[in-house]
Amino acid sequence: MTIKEVSKKFGITMDTLRYYERVGMIPPVTRSTNGNRDYQDDDLNWVSLAICMRSAGLPVEGIARYVKLYQEGNTTISERHQLLINQKNILKEQRHQIDETLERLDKKIERYEVAVETGELTWLKGGQV
Repeated sequence: MTIKEVSKKFGITMDTLRYYERVGMIPPVTRSTNGNRDYQDDDLNWVSLAICMRSAGLPVEGIARYVKLYQEGNTTISERHQLLINQKNILKEQRHQIDETLERLDKKIERYEVAVETGELTWLKGGQV
């Protein structure tokens, strides 16, 4: 697959794909005989993983570290495993914070829905706004 095709497939720019490779977020992409990038299934899997890891909030350096550890082989399995666990825990904490925020917003929205109907906003104890 050409870089243009991969760009379209994943909805990211060709510059982003080049950047991913340059900073080590994906291993060097397979090249054709004329030197152009020729993405194979393994390359596409790495691109997909990089996108997933970025969506999970893993910093560029963390993804590059994961790729480097992978390339070092089985002696780094534990470290890669721990890297993924750590990021999962970060995401779980973020989700917890988002859930708490949504719960508070839901309560406020309920109060305002009553206020819209009655034309009056009632204050809770402690004067919460």
